[in-house]
Amino acid sequence: MTDGILTADQILTAAQDVLRRYGPAKATVVDVARALGVSHGSVYRHFPSKAALREAVTQRWLDETHAELASVLAADAPAGDRLRAWLAALFGAKRGKALADPELFATYVVLVKESSGVVDRHVDDLISQLAQIIAGGVARGELSAADPALAARAVFHSTTPFHDPAHRESWARPGIEDDFTAVCDLILRGLEPRP
Repeated sequence: MTDGILTADQILTAAQDVLRRYGPAKATVVDVARALGVSHGSVYRHFPSKAALREAVTQRWLDETHAELASVLAADAPAGDRLRAWLAALFGAKRGKALADPELFATYVVLVKESSGVVDRHVDDLISQLAQIIAGGVARGELSAADPALAARAVFHSTTPFHDPAHRESWARPGIEDDFTAVCDLILRGLEPRP
């Protein structure tokens, strides 16, 4: 039930609850409206379609999952430390969500597949953050990369097993942390300044 004016944030919270309860195949806008105690028209005033609502829920989930990355990006630390911390934060966020609530994580995996535009923008943002770290490290002589944007894409794609939901089954296996550390070490050695 809402008190007063219905907000987009209230709708998104209710939609998350409905998705958790019914799953992405069965959750409807009517279910969201019912959970809020309003008509489905009230929901459509904020989100013009079911697809728009699901995209907004996906965007919110991705933003919440990766909130820590901004603080790592802004940290005043050597670029190599920031790069390792950023990759660890990304892995930790995805792994934490997958292991803490596998059913809801599976729901979001379905939504992410439906929302390719949201995901493409999100991946571009993540790669841009990596490029900022690498470019800053190059400027200070801490890292070496002829093209920081290209290096950022390579780093992102080389760490796919630690952040792409397609690999979520492996995130609980013994030794995954050692594998992550080895990949980070290899990346950082590859970005070391050349004499």
